[in-house]
Amino acid sequence: MRAYVYTVRVGDKWVCRLSLDCHVDLRFWYGKKDGKAAGIEGRNGGEDAGLGENRAYEGRVEEVWMTVSSIPLSLAVYVTEQWETGPLESKRLIRLLQEAEPQVMEWISQGDLQIKQVTREDVCRSAQGLQEVTWLGVSDWSVGSRSWNGSGNENGNGNGNGNEGMIMEGVWNGDLWDDIGWGSLKRVALRLAVGIQGRSLLAHELQDYLASHGMEDAVLYWRTLAQLAYVQGLVELRSGLAVREAPRRFPLLRRQRELCCLRCGSRVGSHRRTACATCGSPGCAYCEACLAMGRSRACALLLHGTAAAARLAAHSAAGTAAAGCARAAGRAHATEPGARWRLSEAQHDASRAALHFLQQPCAAAGNTPAARGGAGVPSFLLWAVTGAGKTEMIFPLIAHALEREQHVLIATPRRDVVLELAPRLAQAFPDSRLATLYGGSSDRWMSAEITLSTTHQLMRFYHMFDLVIIDELDAFPYHNNDQLQYAAKKACKPDGRFIFLSATPPDRMQRDVRRGRLPHAKVPVRFHRHPLPVPQRLTLKPLRLYLERKALPVPLIKALTTSITRGAQVFIFITRIKQVDPLVDLLRRHFPNLPIEGTSSEDTERAEKVIRFRQRVSRMLVTTTILERGVTIPKSDVFILDADSALFDAASLVQMAGRAGRSLEDPAGNVMFCASSWNRAQQHAVRQITSMNRIARRQGYLNTTSQRREGK
Repeated sequence: MRAYVYTVRVGDKWVCRLSLDCHVDLRFWYGKKDGKAAGIEGRNGGEDAGLGENRAYEGRVEEVWMTVSSIPLSLAVYVTEQWETGPLESKRLIRLLQEAEPQVMEWISQGDLQIKQVTREDVCRSAQGLQEVTWLGVSDWSVGSRSWNGSGNENGNGNGNGNEGMIMEGVWNGDLWDDIGWGSLKRVALRLAVGIQGRSLLAHELQDYLASHGMEDAVLYWRTLAQLAYVQGLVELRSGLAVREAPRRFPLLRRQRELCCLRCGSRVGSHRRTACATCGSPGCAYCEACLAMGRSRACALLLHGTAAAARLAAHSAAGTAAAGCARAAGRAHATEPGARWRLSEAQHDASRAALHFLQQPCAAAGNTPAARGGAGVPSFLLWAVTGAGKTEMIFPLIAHALEREQHVLIATPRRDVVLELAPRLAQAFPDSRLATLYGGSSDRWMSAEITLSTTHQLMRFYHMFDLVIIDELDAFPYHNNDQLQYAAKKACKPDGRFIFLSATPPDRMQRDVRRGRLPHAKVPVRFHRHPLPVPQRLTLKPLRLYLERKALPVPLIKALTTSITRGAQVFIFITRIKQVDPLVDLLRRHFPNLPIEGTSSEDTERAEKVIRFRQRVSRMLVTTTILERGVTIPKSDVFILDADSALFDAASLVQMAGRAGRSLEDPAGNVMFCASSWNRAQQHAVRQITSMNRIARRQGYLNTTSQRREGK
């Protein structure tokens, strides 16, 4: 995509803008401000009270300097970001283009970068009947330009909005200067801006939004609508890939510039270049890191819906404030953790600490990089053991945000967890709209107070949420994934808050907790108030040796027999997918009358096998780490083979051990670390589990029976 660049004198200062449809910009800056026809102006003499950037200057500009030809979008974006002051002029323009793309002059000629002043008289002459914008000596200004039918009157399409049926036809015919037509167009642009508020969309996603909201005709002139919303400050126009300063590796060196994907945040190493017929560049870059979400190119338009559109809609909508107060009153006392949500003592204390964090001003919530999520957003860690009931603990936090008419996001790395949490959230908050987002979800464009999403879907949001809750932050693919962490931070408002949930926080977060740099609350006990099962050590050789010999060791057979005899369901975790079937065959030879199954990430029947295991149709399940979290099976024992493998870190070991002892009927369970050596990961996992038990005992969270047993 290509765009024009222009500068305009607004009052006593110059601003630089880009344009997808320059007719819209010229009509906005030079035309008559039409408050009554538009129907969306402020109530104080036509002023907009700061609801949209530049809106108070509509029709009040006397000087515009614009490029004669369009340039690639990424270059246009860079120029608008770097332009300092003064009218547009060629030498400074070329210097900025070479900063962004050193070889740009090899494929863009000097003639393409000519700049001319557009006066009010020029625009008026064009509006009086010229079919082409020949007053600048060019006729290629049809990029994104359309006009609507005849007189500019509204043509309803039967859905009650009256303006979505406008058909853009021809090129420039002067109807843009008709007050009624201009007001109609502004209403459609406002509706678009309000609809995509808080979202980050590529052009094809914007067209999909228009088509799915009864504005199929508007798809034909989406550039015009986007440009009108942009020039009013209701949306931001960016390129998919933009030039940004690279992180400084050495303090004394000058910062270098590099391409960065504005959707996923990836930088050097994730981009490829190809010749592009759309922008004319012989090496237009695109991002490979988020290619599955649609191609983000340097010349691809990326729209950011800003909060200004929502404020403008609320400002002009009668009764909005009263309706908001009524909804807030209906949710009164929703944040009483113990009473409404029936939380245990430990859960109540943690939720109360998190609520106290949310109630603090941003300045008091924490100013260190750790406490601010690394991106200026205050953060809080709920460190709860496996099976502690993290979902119930966030209910008071969600209610607190809903009372204040805020938007809440709950993000989790896995789709199956999203589907599991959705009915629980719907039951807990029946009066609030809930959107469930994952690949192929039907709620993609739903406007909701609570959004439950996989972390990949966060790439399509921009400053949308006041409260962002990240569940299982240590799990794949969120853990150590810079792109997903960038997307989560981008989805949160600048004055929003982060709540992180984890049973096994990353080492960096644990260090920040110990140093007092990260506000947190620990939940060291499960709902049944029994201590966590502490893993025991069983010395065995590597599993591959037993599979080669086709015989299992006697100590392992005895331990498995003990678990089966006591009626437990047995998890057997291993490291390799290729070892699942051979181990299942060996176990069936040793336990011929016992139903045994195996599963992995490559198993299409994984869900059915887990159901059979939960229903005790099968008694033993061999699995990889695909089931290390999110699965609760009553009365379970856990065996981890090759526990000293480099593929098992301390977090994985704690999560797998957490499958045991989760039910009230069998709160103890048995966990066995089966390995030939006792490495640091196993030691750290055991220390973490015993530490949580010690904290629970010290704080009085364990019941009396458990206290006596621990004392022995």
